Amino acid sequence: MDIPFLDLKAQYAALKPEIDAAVTSVLAGGWYILGEQVRAFEQEFAAYCGVAYGVGVGSGTAALQLALLACDIGSGDEVITVSYTAVATVAAIELTGATPVLVDIEPATFTLDPQRLEGAITARTRAVIPVHLYGQPADMLPILDIARRHGLRVIEDCAQAHGAMYRGRHIGSFGDLACFSFYPTKNLGAAGDGGMVVSDEAQLAERVRLLRQYGWRQRYVSEMPGLNSRLDELQAAILRLKLRHLEEWNRRRQALAARYDALLAGSGVVTPAVRQGCRHVYHLYVVRSRRRDALQAYLKDRGIGTLVHYPLAVHQQPAYTGVTIGPGGLAESERAAAEVLSLPLYPEMPDEHLQQVAAAVRAFDR
Repeated sequence: MDIPFLDLKAQYAALKPEIDAAVTSVLAGGWYILGEQVRAFEQEFAAYCGVAYGVGVGSGTAALQLALLACDIGSGDEVITVSYTAVATVAAIELTGATPVLVDIEPATFTLDPQRLEGAITARTRAVIPVHLYGQPADMLPILDIARRHGLRVIEDCAQAHGAMYRGRHIGSFGDLACFSFYPTKNLGAAGDGGMVVSDEAQLAERVRLLRQYGWRQRYVSEMPGLNSRLDELQAAILRLKLRHLEEWNRRRQALAARYDALLAGSGVVTPAVRQGCRHVYHLYVVRSRRRDALQAYLKDRGIGTLVHYPLAVHQQPAYTGVTIGPGGLAESERAAAEVLSLPLYPEMPDEHLQQVAAAVRAFDR
């Protein structure tokens, strides 16, 4: 077998005429930074999320950093998030000068455990960043309730959850601000880096808009210190046409996940849970096994690509060993890092590949 973990070329092949036309149109137009394509995509993606404003930026990490800066969060402030996440979540907090405070996850969903949140709040806490990991929404209602009672900003990390829903609403519509990545592997991926901050608050969105380009409202006149983090026209043009396919692709991901669930029932792995009242969009299909490393090696020997997201929680990584850990420790984060394995799943994945992967997983435990 030769089954890749992901095949981005398949998506390009399916949309080649549309993508080539979009790219050619931008190149022929001669305007490459913050033009009509970016403005149109900002409006369309914000509307998709169910909010009023979108601001295109250079990456998902930059989106988080700019969202924090828009809330005047920096040195001396604390921001609560999880340790079991892509390192970008914590890196963005540190880039502002603020202190990340890491709390544990719910074992079934891999998302922030609301029961750990309140105990981590101090007089210096300014914000909480719940991460919608793997396409699974975090439990937003209790998180929002706690944040409001303590006067905290809520910034959603939606980098892996384009189109996920929580109690009938798209994620990205709950926090003061929400941040998306359009890294090529995402459910909605560019042909390079890109990101967006979305919000229903006009003032916050405008601050992000100024901060992404040197604090300019008028060119060459900086109203505040800012960064250079802009979504370019080529990426926006590609993302606009891909957005039209996002719901179809997410339905396909859900269908493939349901097939995995059925084929792996009773096997030696734990399949993904779905929070009640939510739509999981399976950016990744992640199983758990106490013999994870042996399982991954077994599948590799049979030509099946897998990845581990993530082999180390943030607090276990050399650069972050001194990070602040909230009350109760991070045992579930560490256990997840030791047990998770991402199996191949993407919209263009052939059904027979999925069946072969599932059969190999089951054979490993026989």
